[in-house]
Amino acid sequence: MRYAVNVPNFEDYSDVRTVAALAADAEAAGWDGFFVWDHLAFVKAWRLRIADPWMLLTGVALATERLRLGPMVTPLPRRRPWKLARETVTLDRLSGGRLVLGVGLGEPPEDEYGSFGEPTDPRVRAAMLDEGLEVLTRLWSGETVSFSGRHYRVDEVAFQPTPVQRPRIPIWVAGAWPRPGPLRRAARFDGSCPLKVGRDGELVSLDADDVRGLLELVRGHRRSDAPFDVVVGGTTPDDPTAAQALLEPLAEAGMTWWQETVDPRQTDLASFRRRVRQGPPGR
Repeated sequence: MRYAVNVPNFEDYSDVRTVAALAADAEAAGWDGFFVWDHLAFVKAWRLRIADPWMLLTGVALATERLRLGPMVTPLPRRRPWKLARETVTLDRLSGGRLVLGVGLGEPPEDEYGSFGEPTDPRVRAAMLDEGLEVLTRLWSGETVSFSGRHYRVDEVAFQPTPVQRPRIPIWVAGAWPRPGPLRRAARFDGSCPLKVGRDGELVSLDADDVRGLLELVRGHRRSDAPFDVVVGGTTPDDPTAAQALLEPLAEAGMTWWQETVDPRQTDLASFRRRVRQGPPGR
């Protein structure tokens, strides 16, 4: 199992130098990955200080040598897939082939999409996500691409250079557990980074039974025997024994990545930096 740090792209984490320094701390402490959120407004009424995630990730790539890195997740339906193709290939090459691309629909749709005249209907955005992934992965190939869909069109374009990674940059697909649609989509790619909404509407971590159920569904739709990542996030207790008790059942159920996630409403930057410098739980 591998361990990552996961941070927002706003408020204390909206400064490129700050985030790059935190990533360098994470690498020195033995973490395996460093991922950032991708929001334009998040909750627009809060008037947050927000940074472009690709600029943050550029800083992370330049400040580290080993960490896997990427957006967790980028809302592909509000990005032009050909522009994202250029950004991801550039970052993959800059980092020496360390990029992981997390994709999803993006939340909250009213603020992140509707505020800019973009569609908020989840069915429309899901169709855009599927078409966008098709365009993106074909452009990564370096071959001449023509595509005509409901939402996107490409007319005989070949992109060079191609990514460092082969056969392509890994893609992890987000979605709300236990909805089957996002997992069927994830089964076509390299991993799932599921979210689970509790009874009060807050995000909660998946438990071991959730992970087993997720993998059972994915296996029913998967057409490849290549490795498949299951990425779970949350906050581990300070006590190492308690942290192990939390993570071991998840790992036994099939979780391959744990993301230590900061809640910017509850954890200040200094406290989270101390947690990062302690290293991954259980190591």
